[in-house]
Amino acid sequence: MINFLIVLFGVTMLYVAATSRIEAYVRVLVAQGLVLFLLVAADWQSFHLLNLLFLAVETLGFKAIIIPWFLRRVVRRNGVYRELEPYIPNFFSVVIASLIFAFGFLLAYGSLDFARDIKPLYFGVSVSTMLTGLLVITTRKMLVTHVAGYMMLENGIFLLSLSMAREMPLLVNLGVLLDIFLGIFLLGLFATKIKSTFDESKIDALTHLRD
Repeated sequence: MINFLIVLFGVTMLYVAATSRIEAYVRVLVAQGLVLFLLVAADWQSFHLLNLLFLAVETLGFKAIIIPWFLRRVVRRNGVYRELEPYIPNFFSVVIASLIFAFGFLLAYGSLDFARDIKPLYFGVSVSTMLTGLLVITTRKMLVTHVAGYMMLENGIFLLSLSMAREMPLLVNLGVLLDIFLGIFLLGLFATKIKSTFDESKIDALTHLRD
């Protein structure tokens, strides 16, 4: 069951590479938050009660509900529903993401030989998720898409931490979560400002944005 959830988590990134609908990115964030919550719940015996409660609130509350809700609100408020002019076509994005995903499985298999203390499938899928998140950030132009890519990158980092540590410090998680929330809030404000000033939501407009 856990292996299925991890593979499902990785497959969501292939879907991200194939779609141009921004609300689909938001739905992927919801799905990833739910999967991370289930992974934490499945390994509940590895965490102290306080840490477990915090991780449950972080994954289910923030990653699956609050942040996607905020991004969906930004998307609908600005009327931006599709990534129409990516730097590379979606077909090539899918090809690259597929190669990254295959690399993740190879890395998971290879990690059995040089790292005995990590969970191989967690490790491989988390690395491929981070690389695909970077792919989204570097090949898309819409600011909201960059925010979603940043969140997917952070979800990959979260999964990586589950692969290498059975217990994550509460203060570290709290600091990361606060950084994510503030970053997404500010980027949401940027998206609204760009839309109201230039009638578009591309990152190119950031170079011309003034108070």
